[in-house]
Amino acid sequence: MPQASTAARTRWTNWAGNQSTVPGRVVTPGSAEELAKEILRAADRSETVKAVGSGHSFTAIASAGNGVLVRPHGLTAVRGIDHGNGTVTVEAGLPLHRLNRLLAAAGLSLTNMGDIDVQTVAGATSTGTHGTGRDSGSLAAQIRGLEIVLADGSVRHCSPTEHPELFEAARLGLGALGVITALTLAVEPAFLLTAHEQPMRFDEVLHRLDDLTAVNEHFEFYWFPHTDRCATKRNNRSQGPAAPLPRFKEWLEDDFLSNTVWEGACRVGRRFPASVPTIAALASRAWSDRSYTDTAHRVFTSPRKVRFVEMEYAVPRASVGEVLRELRALVERSRWRISFPVEVRFAPADEVWLSTAHGRDTAYIAVHLYRGTEEQGYFTAVERLMTEHGGRPHWGKLHTRDAEYLAGVYPRFAEFTALRDELDPDRRFGNDYLRRVLGA
Repeated sequence: MPQASTAARTRWTNWAGNQSTVPGRVVTPGSAEELAKEILRAADRSETVKAVGSGHSFTAIASAGNGVLVRPHGLTAVRGIDHGNGTVTVEAGLPLHRLNRLLAAAGLSLTNMGDIDVQTVAGATSTGTHGTGRDSGSLAAQIRGLEIVLADGSVRHCSPTEHPELFEAARLGLGALGVITALTLAVEPAFLLTAHEQPMRFDEVLHRLDDLTAVNEHFEFYWFPHTDRCATKRNNRSQGPAAPLPRFKEWLEDDFLSNTVWEGACRVGRRFPASVPTIAALASRAWSDRSYTDTAHRVFTSPRKVRFVEMEYAVPRASVGEVLRELRALVERSRWRISFPVEVRFAPADEVWLSTAHGRDTAYIAVHLYRGTEEQGYFTAVERLMTEHGGRPHWGKLHTRDAEYLAGVYPRFAEFTALRDELDPDRRFGNDYLRRVLGA
């Protein structure tokens, strides 16, 4: 079993390179009990404690400041698979891509996923990672139980029937209530998905949106700013047989063109902004009709190697057409040069306290900038538009909202912060980001 260890002070930087910190100590516990000892040790020294996953959040949610940074590498075991109840229990630091392979070997699958699989299980769930789905929600909505170490060093197990209030808060808890060490997730028999990708005009997508989201289990699309073109993707369950993309075609289109060539195009656009509309027009025409059938997690996820920063807001599903038309008008009347497409996904309402889909059918609108690109007011204006429509920012993506605003868009916000006051009155798990979004 891995043992807790303390490393010399080294700089931690997130995937995008826009957040970094030099923590006072770095620890890698191998069990909940070892972690509890580290938390109590930190309390004796008046240090804060923050757990970090793969660093795929764009915000400073995992920043440890000068405190203790908990690395996930010692907590990656699969504790058990229960075929009868349709669950798997894994430790918090297990990366999603490893979980997918383990589940596939057992003939099982997660019901839904986001579009990348490099995050740790706890990092993905604690920040609200989601995919797109007519009937299936975020990863946090698939949690059936969890193990968490609290500020007093106690190890708490919770579920809908055991400490249910803590369960509802902690399955998307932002790391504010304690450090999660294990999760029980709902799983189901492995299934195939058929993906159908098709280019469409912007107005056609919005005109057909109700039908596209109702008929398809998973629908999403990308709009290329400075054009009227979109790339759409429909994923639906299939009885098979599997018909995956040929390996060379998959490498050419999903790796070489979507990553290597796209990286080069983004660099040109950053160096010569006037070229961006031409690049966008060419990129939008590179998408063509294609269909394939493969294992679910291989269809849900794709490699993402081009580094960027991102803002994403969740708006009421009923408002998405209006919001997107206003966004297009913003781009058209501005001098911005936006090389990255706008991503639009969907999720059903859920009851997770701090879920961006809590209590309402939701559309997600994500905007991106290539790393090093001058912001020029793009994110600021997009955020103003989203908040005018009651938008909720993704907890792990860039935004400027504070506790006052967030209390107005989350019905259970006050209950969450009250539980935080009870469990962590000394803010052992606090940092600057949490002080802004949750209050002091």
